[in-house]
Amino acid sequence: MGQSKLSLQVAEFGQARALTDWLGAAEEPQAHAVTMFENPGTGGWQVEAYYDVAPDASAYLAGFADLAATPTSLSIEDVPDENWVAISQSALPPVEAGRFVIHGSHDRDRIGFRLNAIEIDAGEAFGTAHHATTRGCLEALDRLARRRRFRSVLDLGCGSGVLAIAARRLLPRARVDASDNDPEAVRVARGNARTNRTAATMRIVTSNGFDHPMIRGAGRFDLVLANILAGPLVRLAPAMRQALRRKGCAVLSGILAEQSAAVEAAYRSQGFVLTAKSVEAGWATLVLSKSRDLPQRKSGRKPDARRRQRRVRHGKRNAAPVVRP
Repeated sequence: MGQSKLSLQVAEFGQARALTDWLGAAEEPQAHAVTMFENPGTGGWQVEAYYDVAPDASAYLAGFADLAATPTSLSIEDVPDENWVAISQSALPPVEAGRFVIHGSHDRDRIGFRLNAIEIDAGEAFGTAHHATTRGCLEALDRLARRRRFRSVLDLGCGSGVLAIAARRLLPRARVDASDNDPEAVRVARGNARTNRTAATMRIVTSNGFDHPMIRGAGRFDLVLANILAGPLVRLAPAMRQALRRKGCAVLSGILAEQSAAVEAAYRSQGFVLTAKSVEAGWATLVLSKSRDLPQRKSGRKPDARRRQRRVRHGKRNAAPVVRP
């Protein structure tokens, strides 16, 4: 059985990146691989996406117009059934995000091992920094680490593990844990940790949210990184409050710009304050601080007789008596 390739041409790098992020996030149909590269013949940029089922090009054009990234050319063609995820990796350039350089194994010799270089191959688990949400989280982590020392970090929904690896590099004295509800993502994240020489000082487990003995037993965290989706993030807001220390930080992404208000509201109701927000290619990254614990609910019961008596006893001694008919 063959596959279909969607090819797009745009003039600018920013347009190509926006299209790459949009195509990678689209669910119907879902692309197996999306890549972008400079076209030396035209001076523009080419974006390619691979599918089992050919996409509806007319439906996609409306989405492209919303991004202000309408392609100058668009084509769909049948291609042989091959591992296009692996093949497309060789065209992915290194990405800079904050002080980090994220690259694939095909660039290992050129970039070499250095503290802020992280090797992540695309395809098996989300998180290569070619998507705006991963870049947003890495840049937020970079800014936070310059201002504050964190003692305990959790990468919740870790995917490829890139955020946990970045935290390990920036915070050598911190405890760094990571979790994902997909066992395959956990396997990939552990492999990436070994590749990047951080496996010995990280714990990565399969967990649904915060529901794992290792996470529950770790106590409260100083920093939680969660690049997942808006719906799960809203549902996790009460658990996030419980998991973070007072003044702890949450970096949240996987949020479409139009969903950010709902996520912010859910976290404000749990005692969080928004301290930073960035939007790139239609995706928002939020940085929130847990400013307080929620106050306990008042019971609503009337004060008992002894409490009333205490108030009377401590009142004005010379007050005139109240005479009731």
